[in-house]
Amino acid sequence: MTTTVISVALPVADQDAALAFYTGVLGCELRHDVEVWPGVRMVEVVPPGSRVGLVLLPPDSPLPMAVRLGTADADAAYERLAGTEGVVLHNEEVLRWDDVPPMFHFSDPDGNHLVYLEEPTTPDDDG
Repeated sequence: MTTTVISVALPVADQDAALAFYTGVLGCELRHDVEVWPGVRMVEVVPPGSRVGLVLLPPDSPLPMAVRLGTADADAAYERLAGTEGVVLHNEEVLRWDDVPPMFHFSDPDGNHLVYLEEPTTPDDDG
């Protein structure tokens, strides 16, 4: 069901200062710096050569402070988790927004926040 770890969210007091630190000091590369909806910014950096990103979010962000995981089928993952004891689904259904893969937010039985994002099923560029 889980295909990859896409990113891990980190709470930061100042996104601009954090972006400067992670890129200028730690040598990460900017993957995304987007306003996902008015007033909500998502900044993601990635270490060179890594596929796993770091999402830099303010603690009060409406975006989940979560580990983002890939899955081949968000609907199937949602159905399976809906029947799993101790799992809390934070979305009433799989979210489908323009230009964003199908996704949903949930918590595992220990309260850890996770997001599943559906990955494309097309062959990658190496295939």
